[in-house]
Amino acid sequence: MARDLVQKVTATANALSAACLAGMMLLTCTDVVGRALGRPVLGAVEVTGMLASVALAFSLPHAHRARAHVGVELVVMRLGERPRATVDLVTGSVGTALFFVIGVQMWEYGTTMRRAGEVSMTLRIPTYPVIYLIAVAFFLFALVYGLDVVASARKVLGRPPGDTP
Repeated sequence: MARDLVQKVTATANALSAACLAGMMLLTCTDVVGRALGRPVLGAVEVTGMLASVALAFSLPHAHRARAHVGVELVVMRLGERPRATVDLVTGSVGTALFFVIGVQMWEYGTTMRRAGEVSMTLRIPTYPVIYLIAVAFFLFALVYGLDVVASARKVLGRPPGDTP
């Protein structure tokens, strides 16, 4: 149950990331053609930057679930299953805490930007919604990491995997 829900949420986050990437590509191509014709797209750089930030943040949970990140495990890969699960438990706990704290700090930063009325330079788009989206992505990443911690803890304790991703 939890595995399916997390899989759907991370797939949705990844689709949002892909949509942002496609939007960046379309906007950049339009801007390049527009510049060649003497009509650049106003605010293309700032919108592309916002889309890139959202794309990166929302791709992290899916990349983690897919194990698409680079890992250096020269020592860890030589360990048995339980010691390896113990290492995963410790690093996963630290990662979960770190990304949860980053999510909290991003949310607070978004609130600060909202209260200050901070907007982008050219188009005057409020920046806080983008910051809040990034915070949500980090909370989701912390959740995905946390579910891995539960799975690692079950391995350390010698229990079956259960309903964890």
